[in-house]
Amino acid sequence: MQPVITLENVTARYGRHKALENVSGVFSVGSLTAVAGPNGAGKSTLLKVIAGIIKPQQGRVVLCPTCARKIAYLPQASSIQRDFPLSVLQAVCTGFWLEKGGTGGITRTLKNRARKALADVGLAGFEDRQIAQLSGGQFQRLLFARVILQNARILLLDEPFTAVDAATTAKLIQILLNWHQEGRTIICVLHDLLLIRKYFPESFLLAGKCLGRGHTHALFEQKLLSFDLDMAELRGPDDTTDEHEHNHDA
Repeated sequence: MQPVITLENVTARYGRHKALENVSGVFSVGSLTAVAGPNGAGKSTLLKVIAGIIKPQQGRVVLCPTCARKIAYLPQASSIQRDFPLSVLQAVCTGFWLEKGGTGGITRTLKNRARKALADVGLAGFEDRQIAQLSGGQFQRLLFARVILQNARILLLDEPFTAVDAATTAKLIQILLNWHQEGRTIICVLHDLLLIRKYFPESFLLAGKCLGRGHTHALFEQKLLSFDLDMAELRGPDDTTDEHEHNHDA
């Protein structure tokens, strides 16, 4: 399969603390990959490096030239301030930025697309509500709807199912599976090993360094992913990474 993302010995730091050390790997076009590991393992940092938000101190990320400007990134909801006076509809329409840039207004057609995306994630009827009034799970769904509108070929999702109920998770998983069938490349940070084993054909296990990557079932057979594994026992290259990544990547 053609690589769409190649990591070459990527090292990323926050000050003197390493979040990632010599991480390498390839993500193929159309792959659906879970990124797993303990808190502070560098999972959020990995997505930010791929998205270009953080520049690695060593190594590099090579993106397929035709996909480099077609990346959607869903951050952890807890990292976003919600005290701006924005309605849900206004906030989700920021997903049109790549399509519209800084020119042109949001047309009726675009607003209808935005309303459909909100309905797809279970937020129909919330369009006029202020984002500060949303619960954590509702705001998570808003972020997911914004990603839908970006219509990207590469999707980087950081804990997309946090604070949402089982029915909503199933709905969002179905959207992911539809994207996968369309040949989009999806990388998703997850803690839920049940979801990983059931829905994600590929996995990437991090603890500062890459501890394993490849077919999910093979990683379970090798006990690199295991329901008996205490993920918190896995340590990165620097024991102080945990707190530091939480502060920067929560």
